[in-house]
Amino acid sequence: MKNIIVDVKNMSVWFGDFVAVRNVSFNVASGEIFGFLGANGAGKTTTIRVLCGLLNASSGVVIIDNIRAVPGQEYKIKKKVGYMSQRFTLYDDLSVQENFDFMAALHQLDNDVYVLRRQKLMDFIGFDSDLRTLVKNLPGGIKQQVALCAALLHNPKIIFLDEPTAGVSPQARYKFWQLIQELAKDGKTVFVTTHYMDEAENCHRIALMRAGEIVAVDSPAELKRKTFGDTLFRLLPKVPKPMWPIPDVIDIWQPYGAAYHLKFRDGVNVARQLRGLKRDWEIAQIPPSLEDVFVRLVEGKNR
Repeated sequence: MKNIIVDVKNMSVWFGDFVAVRNVSFNVASGEIFGFLGANGAGKTTTIRVLCGLLNASSGVVIIDNIRAVPGQEYKIKKKVGYMSQRFTLYDDLSVQENFDFMAALHQLDNDVYVLRRQKLMDFIGFDSDLRTLVKNLPGGIKQQVALCAALLHNPKIIFLDEPTAGVSPQARYKFWQLIQELAKDGKTVFVTTHYMDEAENCHRIALMRAGEIVAVDSPAELKRKTFGDTLFRLLPKVPKPMWPIPDVIDIWQPYGAAYHLKFRDGVNVARQLRGLKRDWEIAQIPPSLEDVFVRLVEGKNR
């Protein structure tokens, strides 16, 4: 049986007349990598701020590791969570050690415990430079890894990563996700927001948010299966002005570079429609991607 560490029921957040998050419900288990996907302004960061104890929900129930998130419980929740924002949050003009010293003081860590954890985290990311190195002199990917370690210094059960790999190289992104997977294997629960669909494939489950609401929660494979089944096609034009599909039979017609992704409406005779298109198009049935799911559910015509 899964050990539920985050449980959210009918949570809403509003600021005056503006509703930032509307009636969302989900739960997350220990050791799970849980992704938040959505356009800017969808409510992802607001939701994370509530779960971190930085903001109170306007309504609903939020429980973090058996602690209900209500006014007065913020400090208890903050001890349970670590947070790394999409912007690099350490001080560039301080050394790596000075940044860690500062974080340890904020969390009131015993010095012996702090030194052991710092060394363990440095070993975890394979950091072999001098701790007196100024943060501004570190490569971008290493900076992100050091920021992750700073967020883990007080040994939280839950770690929130808000766009953690924005602006770093593909190789650094790959290394960072290896670290995330190691954390999950170690029992840490990892919340991550990302705009990279290939990264989102690494999540155990994903919540898709749109306009402050969660429109779907499932594993990447199940999101693709439930959204498309086996009915997605890739069409590449063979002639300069190809005959386009009849609009009445189309569910999805989305450009992807020089090609198009096509899904027919339910009940349409797909074979007959494809026969009519083969003269002008190269047609291949393809497995859907998370990008297809995102376009369909988050950026679709009913957004």
